[in-house]
Amino acid sequence: MESRRLGLVLRFRTVQEGLHDPDNLKTKGSSMKLTEFARPSHTTAFWNWLTGLPHPERRFVGTAFLFLAIGAIALSFSAFASDTAAPAKIAPSLASETAFGGSSEALIVFSEQADLSAADNLPTKLEKGRYVYNALRAVAERTQAPMRKMLQDRGIPYQSFFGVNMIKVNASRDLLYELAGHSEVQRIDANPKVRSSIPSPNLTSPSTNGSQTTSQLKGGVEWNVAQVHAPQVWALGFHGEGMVIANADTGVQWDHIALKSHYRGWNGTSVNHNYNWHDATSDHSPTPIDPQFHGTFTMSEMVGDDGLGNQVGVAPGAKWIACRNMDRHGVGSPAQYIECFDFLLAPYPVGHPELANPAFAPDVINNSWDCPVSEGCSLTTLQAIENAVTAAGIFQSMAAGNYGPNCSTVNTTPAIYPSGVGVGATDSYNSIARFSSRGPVTVDSSHRLKPELVAPGYNIRAAIAYLNMYQGYWQGTSMASPHVAAGVALLWQAKPSLSGKIAATTTQLTKTALPLTSTQSCSSFSGSSIPNAVFGYGLLDILKAVQAQ
Repeated sequence: MESRRLGLVLRFRTVQEGLHDPDNLKTKGSSMKLTEFARPSHTTAFWNWLTGLPHPERRFVGTAFLFLAIGAIALSFSAFASDTAAPAKIAPSLASETAFGGSSEALIVFSEQADLSAADNLPTKLEKGRYVYNALRAVAERTQAPMRKMLQDRGIPYQSFFGVNMIKVNASRDLLYELAGHSEVQRIDANPKVRSSIPSPNLTSPSTNGSQTTSQLKGGVEWNVAQVHAPQVWALGFHGEGMVIANADTGVQWDHIALKSHYRGWNGTSVNHNYNWHDATSDHSPTPIDPQFHGTFTMSEMVGDDGLGNQVGVAPGAKWIACRNMDRHGVGSPAQYIECFDFLLAPYPVGHPELANPAFAPDVINNSWDCPVSEGCSLTTLQAIENAVTAAGIFQSMAAGNYGPNCSTVNTTPAIYPSGVGVGATDSYNSIARFSSRGPVTVDSSHRLKPELVAPGYNIRAAIAYLNMYQGYWQGTSMASPHVAAGVALLWQAKPSLSGKIAATTTQLTKTALPLTSTQSCSSFSGSSIPNAVFGYGLLDILKAVQAQ
């Protein structure tokens, strides 16, 4: 009978004997230190008790202990697997920056993102916006609650987002590993400081009137505004009235003569920045500012008209609001970009995000900025918020980038995403600008067509944030994208049935564009075909878009 003892009991005898004779274990090749064998009493007592039991009881107790041991091993393997999976969730740049005791800003992205598919079936833009906002907030509040409480209890500052279900925190490596170990966390992205490829301000040749050497038609309409046939749409009675255009950029000089009367926060006698302005940079300015000039320039391309002959905007009847996502040096971060999108999905009074209201959301957002992988941006960080903006019925125009002339140089977010229309840049002869990025998109292996459209983006004159001045010779896809954004404002005023319908609006724009071909072919996109990877479907023609059925 004794020879049929459970293997577990025999193993305990071996261990028990070894505990009484450390040299015995050493002869068996153990590398354990002698001091580790100084605690045999509880094991010896257990052995004496177990071997003193009648055989049936010994088998029952031994079996029970075996199951407990297996459970403990399973738990330890589970913990080991969690510890192994945690590093894989952390962006390599974060792991590097925190390797030697430092800390870094991190974006804790949760696995669960809101399902917004039902918004597509809602009939109006307002209904879509409310649904999307409520769905995003509900998921964020529920899934983030435990982690928020943990951070609050430890006194760790954090910032919560809902457009992307994520939390920003300044974390050490230990905290990163701990947060990555949470099953509800999908990944932890870096939050790098990103210098966007936007033109730098230049005060060498500003002008206060139309004397700039850029060509103008009689009446002060800039050549680029005429090139997309905006004046003909105005003649039909559509200037963008009732539409709201937003800029996510370096800010806006709200009281510039070309912009003041078009600001939604100005009623003709007083100004109110609530629901109309947000500064996501570290400045947190309560009033609209633009020390970099870029945002003022692009905004004036959309709505600018001072009534004195400087007609620089495509949709001068529209109102504007803005969010500042880049500082005076043109530097932003993924968190700042997402914070601006959160604001534009549901604007709120200055300093009071708890009062956000999607009814104040814009119709169109212009994105004349990028977030390059070379600057540390992830290709996926902004994807969820871009999808959310589209689901809310807000049209997005996106600068294709200034990395041409080679193929597949549309390679930065948000331009690569299908949620917005990518816009390349042309000159006054409808030739592609050398710097304009070409498609298709290969950086994410999608081989997606980009850009879809082109618009004037070379030798452009518009307002700058310096007194009430204007400046010419600006160039970039940053200058091209505002034409499409403002064109949509004209289109939606003329065809209200398209409002909030992003796919249908995109089709209306692409099918009416002026076809342009190229000698440059990229991948499967022949330059002699329409669409191609240089011009997309062609040059924006807002008149044809308004007139076509």
